[in-house]
Amino acid sequence: MSRSTIRIIILLASALFIGLVTTQIFWVKKAYEITQNQTQHEIELALVNVVQDIKKHTEDSTFLVDPVNMVSPNFFRVQINEELQPFYLESLLQTEFLNREINYKFQYSIYNCFNDSIVYTKVVGSSKNKSNEAEISVPPAVKWDNDNHYFSVFFPSLDFEIISQMRFWVISSIVLIAVLIFFAYVINVILRQKKLSEIKNDFINNMTHELKTPISTIALASDVLMQNGIETNPEKLKNYARIIKDENQRLQNQVERVLQIARLEKDELEMNKQQFDLHELIELAVPTIEMNFAEKELKISVNLKATNAMLRGDEMHITNVIFNLLDNAAKYGGASPEIDIETHQTEKGIFLSVSDKGPGIAKEQQKDIFEKFYRISTGNVHDVKGFGLGLHYVRTIVDAHEGKIKLNSKVGEGSQFELFFPYGTEIVK
Repeated sequence: MSRSTIRIIILLASALFIGLVTTQIFWVKKAYEITQNQTQHEIELALVNVVQDIKKHTEDSTFLVDPVNMVSPNFFRVQINEELQPFYLESLLQTEFLNREINYKFQYSIYNCFNDSIVYTKVVGSSKNKSNEAEISVPPAVKWDNDNHYFSVFFPSLDFEIISQMRFWVISSIVLIAVLIFFAYVINVILRQKKLSEIKNDFINNMTHELKTPISTIALASDVLMQNGIETNPEKLKNYARIIKDENQRLQNQVERVLQIARLEKDELEMNKQQFDLHELIELAVPTIEMNFAEKELKISVNLKATNAMLRGDEMHITNVIFNLLDNAAKYGGASPEIDIETHQTEKGIFLSVSDKGPGIAKEQQKDIFEKFYRISTGNVHDVKGFGLGLHYVRTIVDAHEGKIKLNSKVGEGSQFELFFPYGTEIVK
């Protein structure tokens, strides 16, 4: 499956996910509004019946137009021309609410119509919860223009009760979102595994290539040494013996690099803390890199500005970090690599930067550059030697020294790796 196909699948899956979630939210909201309107309508009808029941038992036959006023979604104010008896009003409210299956906790309050003060208030629990002890604050009432008597009814948990009536919608929404999240997680795992598989296959192919070359060289040199008469040519004998030794050392270095990463993964990498001069390590590394890349027109500029280059850490691993950064810059710097090494200090530590004027690294590749086995594709998988372990090792060692590493790169302009090592750090083992 190509990268473009995978990208299309991800986009379609994301669009489907967003569409389903948006649709579900829309219908849940719609269902809530419908249920809320129905419940409010039932409450208003119940309160109108309460007013009518009160008037049946009084001599006042005055018709009240729209006696119920909904101040807020859960707060209702009711006009009445009669003085109200609390317990009688409570009985009527309970009866009408139960008849309409409005089984919610509520608070009713009776007001003094002349000074707009509450003369009586009480919390009435639902049949599910008979406790009337809870204190509920009633929203402030606004005095009406006339002097009629009025009372209010407040439902503190109306929103919760409405949601509880929508169990099906709530449960289905939760299940849908959970399923979508699960599928998103599965797709992510599959894509990560695919990517990891591709990286590992690339590593295996590249490792085979890297190991095959010195093995073949050693085999050829051994064949020459076994030829008759070779002992009569000491110079030739010495030359081929040196080739075998160099290629054997190369094999050992490659194997050791893989073993180092294995130890890093198992947290078995040991650190030997000691004082060392960072500048000395840089000055020792530069000639070695220049010799290793003698076939290239390599130019290394060294600008060591730090006045205090003494650090505490593992000298061997820090040396390997410097070698890896310089080696990486030389490998990817083209036919004539130009490398700039610079240090400067702050109160807290030393900054070390290694810059090159190579092809640079694309933004989409920068996030993976420190991952194990990752190598930047340059067309031919074997055109640049290495296992893709160097930068992963660098980041691991920097992290172990409680330092920081940052990549700044632009395509066509080059790359800069900036490292920070704090003074007097305690090394994480």
